[in-house]
Formats: sequence, C-alpha cells, structure tokens
Amino acid sequence: MAIEGIFRDEIELKQVDKFFAGEMGRQIHRYIKARGSMSMLEKVERQVEALPIPERERVMAKYIDLNRKVIANLDWRMLIARSMANFCDSYNYFIKMVADEETMNFYENRMKKKYVRFHEVFEDNGKYGIKDFDGTVLIHPRYDFLRTPFVYVDDLVSMPVIAEKDGKMGLVLPDGHDTIVLPFDYEDISLSDEEPWFELTKDGQKFPWNGFDRLKE
Repeated sequence: MAIEGIFRDEIELKQVDKFFAGEMGRQIHRYIKARGSMSMLEKVERQVEALPIPERERVMAKYIDLNRKVIANLDWRMLIARSMANFCDSYNYFIKMVADEETMNFYENRMKKKYVRFHEVFEDNGKYGIKDFDGTVLIHPRYDFLRTPFVYVDDLVSMPVIAEKDGKMGLVLPDGHDTIVLPFDYEDISLSDEEPWFELTKDGQKFPWNGFDRLKE
C-alpha cells in the first residue's frame, strides 16, 4: 500500500522520468569513457541531450541493447533514489518515498520497461530474422544464420548484422528493409571488440573492414 501523500501523479512521473534519464545518461557516460575517446563521448552526449525525454529514453534503450554491459551490474534502485532526491522538495518526503516498497517497485518496473528493450532472433520455416522489443521486424526471416554484434561504437548509427545466405556471409542493416551493407560474397565475417569492427575472409584471405562512414551518409 502506498504511503499517504504519494500519489504518483503526472508531474511526479514526468520529473522522475527526466531525472532518471539523466542518471542513465551518466551510466552510459562512464561506460563510453572507459572504452572510447573524449570526442566519441561528447558526440554521443550531444546527440542524446538534444532530444525530448521520451525520445532520449528510446535512443538510450537502443544503445543499451547493443551494449548490454552498460547495465550488467546496475543498481536500479540507487539510480531511482537519486532521481527521487532531485524531485523531492524535502528530505523527509524523500525518505518516505524511498522507504515505501510499493513506490520503489513501481519505479523499478517502470524504468526497466523503458530501458531494457532487447531485440530477439526468431525462426520462420528454418530461416532467421530479428524483431525489436515491440515485435517490429528489423530483419526478415530470409537467412540461414544471424549474429548481432554487441560491441561499442562511437555513434548512434545502427550496427550491421552478420548474416549467412546460400553458404556465403554478408552484412545487413536491421532497418526493416534488409539493406545490404556488404554483399554475400564472403566465406566468413568475424567480429572484434575494437576498430576495425569486422574481419572479412574471401578467397582464403583475411582483411579488416570498417565501413561506418557510408552508414552515416
């Protein structure tokens, strides 16, 4: 039962959402700072901070989907408590909110629904595709094998997916249109956790590939 005086009205929800978005942004900040350059960090933060809160939540959830280590050991309640502290106008009110288990459960479930929105690989007639959290098809089930790269990138650009078709490997964008980034001409495509992100094998020869500039055009 919620404590007296806590109603979770529209103003409270919007404010806690806003402050939590800031806390999640700091979590992503620390993740990128440990793995990338300052210019990469500033670029991502400029893009995210310019967005309204609902869109910022969506973009950060997409980033987390491809960089799941961001929330691997996340203390959700600590971030919620910090968000509540920013919302509350008195220490006593803050203590009451944090101590109320129903309120904490409500916000923990709310925030996880916003930020933990993982895609899934699905099968249809022996072929594989990818759907997002809401069930929208990102890659149609036309491929014998799919591998989503869970790696850090320095932008919010969509990462291509390694796919196999008719015994050959290629790269496909999860854009709902099966846009081919690299044709199905390769014997193998492997991933790296740093640039260049992909290693291609063709005619027995291996060579690196990082074609993200063309994806940003």
